[in-house]
Amino acid sequence: MAATGACLGAVALWSTGPIFIKYLTGCMDSWSQNAVRYSVAVVFWFPFLLYVLRKGALDPRIWRRAVLPAVANVVMQSLYAAAFYHIDPGFLTLLSNTSALWVAGFSLALFPEERPLLTSARFWGGLVLSLGGLFGVLYFKEGFAEKRTQIGVLLILLQALMWGVYTICVKISLRGIDSRTGFSVISIYTVVGLWLCALLWGHPGRMLEMGMGPWAAVVFSGITGIALAHVFYYTAIQRIGATIPMLVVLAQPFLVFSLSSPIFHERLNGPQLLCGVVLLIGSGLSIWAQQHLRPREAASKEQNLLDLAREG
Repeated sequence: MAATGACLGAVALWSTGPIFIKYLTGCMDSWSQNAVRYSVAVVFWFPFLLYVLRKGALDPRIWRRAVLPAVANVVMQSLYAAAFYHIDPGFLTLLSNTSALWVAGFSLALFPEERPLLTSARFWGGLVLSLGGLFGVLYFKEGFAEKRTQIGVLLILLQALMWGVYTICVKISLRGIDSRTGFSVISIYTVVGLWLCALLWGHPGRMLEMGMGPWAAVVFSGITGIALAHVFYYTAIQRIGATIPMLVVLAQPFLVFSLSSPIFHERLNGPQLLCGVVLLIGSGLSIWAQQHLRPREAASKEQNLLDLAREG
């Protein structure tokens, strides 16, 4: 029950994040929005990091290992926020789910234990469905020829690529390190990077002119959409594994669309919705194929140990 609640909580909170980001596009630039929202999340979890430091439980390796994931995270977050200034939240979130394809591709290239996926019919079926769904979502998009829309699509597809890079960097860099403290340090580095970007290319001084409404959106979305959602998600993964939470997250685009439709009057036409479903089914098949390999690998290792024991 706790894992189910955590999983649903993560999806619900992540689904409100795009709505707040879109709302804040009318009040501040993307660089400043990124910096201040992530700062709220870091401040929220900073007492936990201090507690770990006082106990002496922080792995000293994390300060060096967190640099590469943090750089990837800065790039990814910058692309993600910038896309909201060009396209609507539901359409954006749908395209962002193509990150599953990049994660699978990078895993195949870098981790030999993932390469049995190349013989998986589920994986290839998921890949074909995902690419076909992505093409359909873009092809049937009304006003796709507009430069503003094309820039937004390019930004969010690059963000999906960087999500794959970020995921692989975390997998490699945080191996053997507690994920909670690891992500706390990554968040600190990320905030530093985002503030540098805001000072170089943004206009953070304009935030002083904002009213209570935008500031409430900044604080609320920073705590819920960044700080709490990630904790809920990793709690679910720790209790029930990665497959079910990752599949549940695929429902996020439709939750975002259900909120965006009455608030921002966003509309996806019938063919787009159908292609969106195909895209998400394909991503789900790819995830299922990847996770399906792990029980087989574990069984194979166990059988090898039994054979060695018999030989001994």
